[in-house]
Amino acid sequence: MMKVLVTGATGYVGSAVVDALLAAGHAVSGLARSEGSARELADRGVSVVMGDVTDAGSIEGAARDAEAVVHAATTHGPDAEAADRTAVGAILRALEGTGRTFVYTSGAWVMGDTPEGVELADEETPIDPTPMLAWRPPVEREVLGARSRGVRAFVVRPALVYGAGGGVVDELVGWARERGAGRFVAPPGGEPSWTLVHRDDLGDLYALLLASELVGGTLLVAAGDGPHAARDVAAAASRAAGASDRAEPWPLDEAREELGDYADALALDQRLSSERARRTLGWAPSAPTVFDELRDGSYGP
Repeated sequence: MMKVLVTGATGYVGSAVVDALLAAGHAVSGLARSEGSARELADRGVSVVMGDVTDAGSIEGAARDAEAVVHAATTHGPDAEAADRTAVGAILRALEGTGRTFVYTSGAWVMGDTPEGVELADEETPIDPTPMLAWRPPVEREVLGARSRGVRAFVVRPALVYGAGGGVVDELVGWARERGAGRFVAPPGGEPSWTLVHRDDLGDLYALLLASELVGGTLLVAAGDGPHAARDVAAAASRAAGASDRAEPWPLDEAREELGDYADALALDQRLSSERARRTLGWAPSAPTVFDELRDGSYGP
């Protein structure tokens, strides 16, 4: 058992990580910036640390009291880079020289499109980050380099996360309800494929990582389901919404007008491998596929 601090503990990914860590017997604390979040964490058996990812002092103090830290908080908008760098810097200062574990949550969108001629991209494939996350690879390098500072640090790149009625898949369902048909962002000259991971499987990966003897400075891609054609996922989302049995491409240039740089992320063609995580951690994703979830699970009408 370890004392583990989780940032973003009430978020979409962070809450799944908390569930997996509690199930593994760890003593989990979570950063909360509101009384509502604090009550939610306390009700789940999580020790509450009041603070915010933009407040270096609160993060650094909480991290000093932990044996491991999982950074799963996500900040959107123009301040995302500054908030992430603040949190990462504070955590690394707190853990420096301790040999304790730090797991940084990145995302597969930093990898960009899977290069032509590559069957499945992995940790060794050159990256081409989408514009909205162009700042993140330097943060990944800082985390992985913290091994030289006496921190057992890891970077996890989840594929597109689904499950519990949330994530991008929920947006697809919403678009289908609004339009009467599924919709997916399509770049010029083709249609993307997506690789996904169920949030429960992702949480299990974090628990396995903390319990492992894997050497710090390791990057892991977390890919559980797929690759699947984005058109097929959007069509399944349309059925889940009670709409038609089809999906229409949304041209990238038109999607950018409404979604900005987020459209470029949705248009990525990503065929990903998680062989390293499966081999080194014994990770074996077993949650329902995205199609099972859309048909029988958490995305129904």
